[in-house]
This record gives sequence, structure tokens and C-alpha cells, in this order.
Amino acid sequence: MIFSIIAVVAAYLLGSVSFSVLFARLFKGIDIRNHGSGNAGATNTLRVLGKGPAILVLVLDIAKGVLAVWLGRWLAPDFDWTPALAGLAAVIGHNWPLYFHFKGGKGIATTIGVLATLCFVPSLIAGVFGILAIVLTRYVSLGSLLFVTLTPIVLIVYNLVGWHDYGISVLVIAIAIWALAVWRHRSNLVKLKNGTENKLGSKSGGKGNNRG
Repeated sequence: MIFSIIAVVAAYLLGSVSFSVLFARLFKGIDIRNHGSGNAGATNTLRVLGKGPAILVLVLDIAKGVLAVWLGRWLAPDFDWTPALAGLAAVIGHNWPLYFHFKGGKGIATTIGVLATLCFVPSLIAGVFGILAIVLTRYVSLGSLLFVTLTPIVLIVYNLVGWHDYGISVLVIAIAIWALAVWRHRSNLVKLKNGTENKLGSKSGGKGNNRG
């Protein structure tokens, strides 16, 4: 049990490393949370710093999620819940980072890393639909929400038809991550409904259009 606790705490601390905040300070000497959409994630990094830093932030944020799950597997290999809980802790750390006054991003990139590591095929299927939504509409928030919504649905289908049982821990954490994502994107949902959501590539601000 102690190793499970260590894994979860370590995963939260890892998730709290906000690369978008660090790169904005390094490259421009600014707090990215005061610019663009106001969130600490890859999409706002693209808007404020450009493609190179945005790609790097995206990759590193995804890597946080992957590493968090593997921390759980390494430290507590006999407890199925630890990798899933560690993944959730990393997402929470990204959203409410200890090192940056608990003001972070929306956790989608880190979520991608977590879910891809916990349940690769279901997250891949959901991810295809999410990417298609972004390509067709240029709404990152829509694609992000579609991804987190479809992943637990695909997990349930997999379990029902007997293709693969990823375990109750993965399903519960996927649902918890979905709930977190919906909460963090609540302003985006209002903007999507009103037709005022910023599209990918837009230079305008508008709080809330952020991938992670």
C-alpha cells in the first residue's frame, strides 16, 4: 500500500510540472496564463509561442501521463488500481499544479498519455474520432471532449462483447477523467453552443480554448 501511495503522490508532482508555463518564461519571459486563452497547455502555447514550443509541450505533457502510469506499474505491480490512480493524479497535477499556484491547463494531452498507456486500442479508436472532429471543425475543445467521452464508451463495449477486459479500475478512472475534462471545458461548451469558440490557429484570446 505504501508504494501505491508513493506512486500516486509522485505522479501528481510529475503532473504539476507545467511545461507551457516554463517555456513561456524561458522563451518570452511571460506567464502564459496571462496571454491567449489564459490556460497552460499546448493549444495556448501554439497561439502565444508558435509551433515549435507547442509541439514540444504536447509531447512532454503526453509523456507525463505515460510515465505516471508506468510509475504505478513499477512501484505497485500487484495492485491493479495503482497505475490508473497514478494516471488520474498526473491529470489532476496538470490541471492544478502544486508548483504554479494550482492554476494549470485542462489535462487533455496528459490524459492522452494516461489512457493510451492504460487502454491503447480503445483510446486509439476514440482518438481517431477526436482528431477527425478537430480537422473538420478546427475546434480543439470539441475533439478533446469527444476523445474523453468515447474512450469509456469503447471500454464498456469491449467488456460487453468480450473482446478485452481492461478491468474496472481503468473504466472508473476513464470516467473520472471524462468528468474532470467536462468540468475544465465548461466554458468551452458554452462557447461551442453560442458559436463563439476560438478555432485552431486563431490568434484571439477568449478564455478556455486550450488543449491541455
